[in-house]
Amino acid sequence: MVKIRLQRFGAHKAPFYRVVAADSRSPRDGKFLEILGTYDPKTQPATVNLNVEAINAWVKNGAQLTVTVRNLLKASK
Repeated sequence: MVKIRLQRFGAHKAPFYRVVAADSRSPRDGKFLEILGTYDPKTQPATVNLNVEAINAWVKNGAQLTVTVRNLLKASK
């Protein structure tokens, strides 16, 4: 199953995330199928850049959003 989830980057105590489409069996920071956006929680306010069209295309093909990505998607609208 494909999940749309966060992939962590950045230094210790300075997280930066990519929103990616990945196989649910792959590790959090492992292989992914496509980069769909970014999320930087350290800026004020938090910076969220999402490719909504690509996310909707993945969801139509059966991908599932994680709870965090679903909340980011709702907040960015």
